[in-house]
Amino acid sequence: MTYDVAIVGAGIVGLAHAVAAVRRGLSVIVVDRDARPIGASIRNFGFITVTGQRRGETWRRAMRSAAVWAEIAPRAGIAIEQRGLYVLARREEGIPILEAFAKTEMGEACTLLSATEAHARIGDVQPEALSAAMFSPHELRVESRDAIPKLVGWLADIGVSFRFSCAARAVTPSGVSTSRGDVNAETVIVCSGDDLATLYPENYERFGVTRCILQMLRLESPGFTLPAPLMTDLSLVRYRGYADLPESAQLRSILQREQAEYLEHGVHLIIVQSGDGSLVVGDSHHYADAPAPFADSSVESLILAEARATLGTAPAVRERWTGTYASAAEDMFRASPDIRTRHVVVTSGTGASTAFGIAEETFADLFGPAPDRTLP
Repeated sequence: MTYDVAIVGAGIVGLAHAVAAVRRGLSVIVVDRDARPIGASIRNFGFITVTGQRRGETWRRAMRSAAVWAEIAPRAGIAIEQRGLYVLARREEGIPILEAFAKTEMGEACTLLSATEAHARIGDVQPEALSAAMFSPHELRVESRDAIPKLVGWLADIGVSFRFSCAARAVTPSGVSTSRGDVNAETVIVCSGDDLATLYPENYERFGVTRCILQMLRLESPGFTLPAPLMTDLSLVRYRGYADLPESAQLRSILQREQAEYLEHGVHLIIVQSGDGSLVVGDSHHYADAPAPFADSSVESLILAEARATLGTAPAVRERWTGTYASAAEDMFRASPDIRTRHVVVTSGTGASTAFGIAEETFADLFGPAPDRTLP
């Protein structure tokens, strides 16, 4: 059989391209070297983050991706665990950043809150650790380790073929050569994540891609329910939608004095809550072509300290894990090795947040504007 599209990689970027292909009525096969998805796409927060993404294309892709997640989640049986986002300015210097952000197109529908208003909404955030906040209604949160397998299952149910434990060795004129035989396809989309060596290593070199390794934690339930995920000051100087604003300079200077070790290890705080009440918190960022896979207890201590300063508590750690993703100066790249092949890699840790928007762009590049077609 010859498929319309062969996709290499069953992470969220590959699966998003499968969704976009199905929407166009194309026949699709997805191949992946592992027996099931085990990479960055299940090792993250499951947080589809819109607010704070880099202004311009990344933010627009995130807005579109959130809409697609909302559309397909009920079809695939994926629970939306939380909605929205509270960005907490623990220091007064964060207030001008939130105010400036709210005046941009990215701040549309976001609400600025005084410390009193934020505390009334959130309840369990320490009032002395809060100067102001902003609420965004755009975000969605899923449980990644459940959502990705369910997305695979739903796509299989609606006709997408999958070959797991099947390593792609090369893209050929007729499709993809794999460890389990040839796959024939008219179009090939390579979504190879942080595999810098197997397919098109020249593209990774061309776009200056390295790897980022991060540490994350799952904490026991704190005994209360958060109304939405939380971010704090450290995110205001890391997420480009905030950090690129001139108003971020003063806060960054203060953080360099007061929390230099956090900045050194790329620590910023995101707290999300799962259906069982447990909290997923993180994360840190270290960069190398082959980063060491060992979690650092001192970095974990920084993450827990920031969580404790925000919530007033840091429950016992239930799970620890590391993840890696491709990283570069730009948020993603799309290369065209030939007229029928696209190499698409998210290089900013924003795959869950932007992949569906990116995938629709890939198919528009290949085939032109999309027809108005409803998913099964």
